Amino acid sequence: MNSHRLPFWQLWNLSLGFFGVQIAYSLQSANISRIFATLGADPHDLSYFWILPPLMGMIVQPLVGKYSDKTWCRLGRRIPYLLVGSFVAILVMCLLPNAGSFGFAVGGAMIFGLVALMLLDTSINMAMQPFKMLVGDMVNEEQKGQAYSIQSFLCNAGSLVGYIFPFLFAWIGLSNTAPEGEIPDTVKYAFYIGAAILILCVLFTSVKVKEMPPKEYAEFHGIDPNVTTAEAPSMFALLKNAPNAFWTVGLVQFFCWAAFMYMWTYTNGAIADTVWDVTDVRSEGYQAAGNWVGILFAVQAVGSMLWALLIPKFKNIKTAYVVSLLLGAVGFASVYFIHDQYLLFVSFLLIGAAWAAMLAIPFTLLTNSLSGEHIGTYLGLFNGTICLPQIVAAACGGLLLKAVGGSQVNMFVVAGVLLVLGAVAVGLIKEKKAK
Repeated sequence: MNSHRLPFWQLWNLSLGFFGVQIAYSLQSANISRIFATLGADPHDLSYFWILPPLMGMIVQPLVGKYSDKTWCRLGRRIPYLLVGSFVAILVMCLLPNAGSFGFAVGGAMIFGLVALMLLDTSINMAMQPFKMLVGDMVNEEQKGQAYSIQSFLCNAGSLVGYIFPFLFAWIGLSNTAPEGEIPDTVKYAFYIGAAILILCVLFTSVKVKEMPPKEYAEFHGIDPNVTTAEAPSMFALLKNAPNAFWTVGLVQFFCWAAFMYMWTYTNGAIADTVWDVTDVRSEGYQAAGNWVGILFAVQAVGSMLWALLIPKFKNIKTAYVVSLLLGAVGFASVYFIHDQYLLFVSFLLIGAAWAAMLAIPFTLLTNSLSGEHIGTYLGLFNGTICLPQIVAAACGGLLLKAVGGSQVNMFVVAGVLLVLGAVAVGLIKEKKAK
């Protein structure tokens, strides 16, 4: 691969749009359970609403990878998909928090919310995947660790902003309660402002980043430019010949993303119960807990940003992976024992260490094991190792919740055990360059 190095600000510009995309994603992850609980969903059914987002990601991201590998136009290779996904996302972000405001009955509001959620996650996935591919396309092997760390930093900065929006809007005086079945203004305006920031950031990256034309790309990656797309193998053939890192890192991913699925699903109910001592979703305490979830997730994002700066200091990337996941496991398990809203900051700072590793290390290990050919398709397929565990976790969430006694905070212990299993699985990863 070409040894050409990019200056820091070019690496920064490659991922700046991720800041806006992650605001949208964090608003979704912090508020979906709150939105559907407010619309009338039973706590034991909450995890089922979380099946749609990863399912759409599992379908959309491989297709974005496959077809963007073949796309060359005036706008570039990945950027056209980034723009389309972002424009759809901002439209849906204005509709989803109004699911309870259109006069539908409870069932109708649920269906509208589910359709909006499906479209939102489809568009977010379509906008998110090109950023990972741009790094794989344009950054040499030596700089990929730095490039994905920058992406991780911007991702967590976007999360921080998205998570605190509802709390901030409540602080400045917007209503944090609403009539039965409707979503509070604090959540609605968080989605509106997030949509505006998303499109500004994506447009910035689209203007600042100039993708390589086909000939230059082929030279950079050492690809035979005479190989036509018609000769390209199918996705199934690529999976069959995927490097060892694809599958072993994917196993670690399974445990990690299942753990975080339970955090996103059950944090609101868990801390409403253990800190505010309420379970009624119509109560002021439950909605206050909903705002505090945003603060805790913001603390997690801060912990993740700080830890992302330390990850490159480790001499061995797999050691960094293990340490990060074990710190996260301690953070998850500690939530069970804590009943003070401020002491929970410690738990979520530790959880942030695991999140930082999950955002940066798997893509570094994978892209370093790939040749430049079909990298978009492989990254799209690799997204299955993010989506599939979330689907499995969501499908099993209600049953697991019953198995651990019906208390949502118990699911944090389950999440901690999953991260320990992920740390053990890191030992199976072999760093080997693809042939």
